[in-house]
Amino acid sequence: MITIPDNLCTVVFTLQELISKIYPDIAHIHDKPMEWLCERAILTPKNDQAAAINDILLPSLEGEEMVYTSIDFVVNTDDAINHPVEFLNSLKPSGLPHYNLIPRVGTSVMLLRNLKPPQLCNGTSLNVKALHRNVVEAPIITGFEQGETVFVPRIPFIPNNLPFEFKRIEFPLKVCFTITINKSQGQTLKIAGVDLRENCFSHGQFYVTCSRVSSPSSLIILARSGRLAKNVVYKEVL
Repeated sequence: MITIPDNLCTVVFTLQELISKIYPDIAHIHDKPMEWLCERAILTPKNDQAAAINDILLPSLEGEEMVYTSIDFVVNTDDAINHPVEFLNSLKPSGLPHYNLIPRVGTSVMLLRNLKPPQLCNGTSLNVKALHRNVVEAPIITGFEQGETVFVPRIPFIPNNLPFEFKRIEFPLKVCFTITINKSQGQTLKIAGVDLRENCFSHGQFYVTCSRVSSPSSLIILARSGRLAKNVVYKEVL
C-alpha cells in the first residue's frame, strides 16, 4: 500500500464529492457542449464498480428514459430446458450489454462492437440524442467524424466464454460516464475522477490512472480513509 501524496491529486472521501467534481450540474447535461462530455470521466478498477456509479448518475439526468430488454436464447434448442430464459437474462459476460439497458436522453454511451470502422468502433463514445423503438440516435463525441449523428441498431452477440452457445440481441451500448481504468488507456482527459475504494489489481493500473490527465489539479481520487491505495507492480516485467 502507498499513501497518496498531496501534490499528486485532490483527494475526496465520499462518492458524492467525486461525482459533483467530475459532473457538476449533470441534470442539465443537454446544455453542455460536446467538448465538456468527452474531456471527463470517472475511472474504476472493476466493471461492477463502474456500473454501480453509472446507475447512480443516470437518474440525475432530466431527459426521456427508455427501457430496452434483450432477446436471449440458446443456439442449440436441445439445451433450452437446461438454460431457461430467466437464467440467460441474468448472465453478464464480459463485453456484452446487460439484459436491461435503460438510457436517458443525454446519456454518454460507449460502443461495444465495431459497427462501421473507422467511424463506429469498439470504444467509440456517443451522446444519446433520441431513443426510438429499434434504434438509438446519437452524435459521435470521440474518434472519427465527431459530431455526426448516427443510428445504432440492435445486433446479435454470442459470447465465447460460456460452456454452451447462447445469443443475445441487444443494442451494443453501455453507459460510460464511468469506465474501467483499463478501458481508459489511450485517452487524455481534462479532468478525471478515480474511485479507489476497491484496490487496483493489475500491473501498472495505478500509473495508468494518474497519467490520464496532464496536471495534478485535474485528478480527483476517492480514497479510503488514510489516503491509502494499492500500487501493483510486478518487478519481473520492469
